[in-house]
Amino acid sequence: FAAYIASPAVAALRQDHPELSVEIVTVTRQAAQHRSGVDIEVVVGEPAVNRGRAMHLGEYELGLYASPGYLERHGAPATIEEAVRHRLVYFVDSMLQVDDLDLPRRLLPGIRDAVTSTNVFVHVEATRAGAGLGLLPCFMADRHPDLVRMLHEDIHQRLPYWAVVHPESWRRPAVAAVVGGLREQMAEQRDALIGR
Repeated sequence: FAAYIASPAVAALRQDHPELSVEIVTVTRQAAQHRSGVDIEVVVGEPAVNRGRAMHLGEYELGLYASPGYLERHGAPATIEEAVRHRLVYFVDSMLQVDDLDLPRRLLPGIRDAVTSTNVFVHVEATRAGAGLGLLPCFMADRHPDLVRMLHEDIHQRLPYWAVVHPESWRRPAVAAVVGGLREQMAEQRDALIGR
C-alpha cells in the first residue's frame, strides 16, 4: 500500500502543494486506539476504533503464485490438496497481528512454511526466486511476468483497506487532502488491486 498507493497519491498532491511533507511508516498491525503523532493509519481489515473516524478505502485480492522455474522443478498444483504439499512464502505466523491476513491457515490447512517475513516485498522476491508458493497481493505479483498465478478459483481472498483518522487530525487541511488522494489512487488502481 505504501509503495503503490500512498507514494503516488502523495506525489500527485505535491504537484499542486509543493510544501506538503508526508512521513510514511510501514508496519503490519491493527489500528491503535491511542497513538500520538500519527494523523492517518491505513490498516487491513475493518478496525475497531473508539476514537477517530474509520473510512473504507477499497479492497485488494491475494492470490497464489509461483515462478516458472519453481513449477518446473516441483510441478504445478492442480488442487488445494496438491498445493498443501508445497511450501509457502508468507508472513511470520507468530508475528502476524492482523487476523484478516491469517489466510493460509484457512485456505491451505497444513501447508508448511518455506520463507516467512514481515515484509511483503520479501514475499514477492522470494517467490520470484523459486523459494515456494507465495500468497501475494495481486497488485504486486501481477507486475512481474515471471510469476504465474495458480488455482485462481480456489485460492483467492479480497481484503479491505481502511483509513483511521484521529479526531484532532481532521481539522488539518493537509490530512483531508492526503485522505482524498488515497481514495483517488485506490479508485484509479481498482482493477490492479483486485487482480484484473
